[in-house]
Amino acid sequence: MKRIWIWAAVLLLLAGCAAGGDAGSSSGVLAPSSSAPGAQSPTLREESEQAMENGQPGEPRGPETAPPENAEPEISGEEAPVLLYMGQASMRVVTPEGKVIYIDPYAGDAYDLPADLILVTHGHFDHCAVEKVENRAPDCRIITHKEAVVDGVHQSLSLPYVTGEAVEAGYNPWHDVNRCAGYVLTFTNGKSVYVTGDTSTTEQMPLLAEKEIDYAFFCCDGMFNMGLEEAARCAEMVRAKHNIPYHNSTSNTGEMFDRELAEQFGAPDRLIVFPGEELLVE
Repeated sequence: MKRIWIWAAVLLLLAGCAAGGDAGSSSGVLAPSSSAPGAQSPTLREESEQAMENGQPGEPRGPETAPPENAEPEISGEEAPVLLYMGQASMRVVTPEGKVIYIDPYAGDAYDLPADLILVTHGHFDHCAVEKVENRAPDCRIITHKEAVVDGVHQSLSLPYVTGEAVEAGYNPWHDVNRCAGYVLTFTNGKSVYVTGDTSTTEQMPLLAEKEIDYAFFCCDGMFNMGLEEAARCAEMVRAKHNIPYHNSTSNTGEMFDRELAEQFGAPDRLIVFPGEELLVE
């Protein structure tokens, strides 16, 4: 009888151990908890997405959303000067600061913005129609060849929104080197523009390569100034990143720009800007 009770106790004990083992192990895979990192209930996810749509700041979610240290801000197009070419040698530049510069006013009709600075390369009528710029800021400055070249010395200009340097121009029977100037303008975004004015090859052009100019405008009408081939050789001297033909027409009507001649301009890194087109100086 004792043996029966002993075996009964043993069987009961074994049955209890088997039951305890099954209770502690379901399938061997842990299910994620609703409070685990990265887990989100549908309601909370919907609220988060709604907050983002409404422009509300969300909770930081870790390093992947944090901006890198010492990250440089992106420069938008509005932070680069906008140059509008109007034909012949006329152009308008609006700087990132909202200042307006007119160069050799004559062609086109986009003279509505108030001028802060007017630059004139020389005294021929198709470069110095300053009267077309009727809208001027109270402190507007007008710089002609007379101020740009003083006693044979080319002058420089420094303003909060642009620095400028008058450079040699002329060197042909129609343009006296002491009565003509080109300009190199450098803007606050570090980019530069060179306008030759009316000229043939100058002694200073090879030295301009040191300035690492971004955009260079070369006159190339071939009648009163250098032609296409000479202008292309000058572009090779100056070594700007972009070389643009302008003042290439002898006509004083229409858009004052010869499109066929522009296509024949054989300078390296040629860029053609047609009258009425804007160039982002970046």
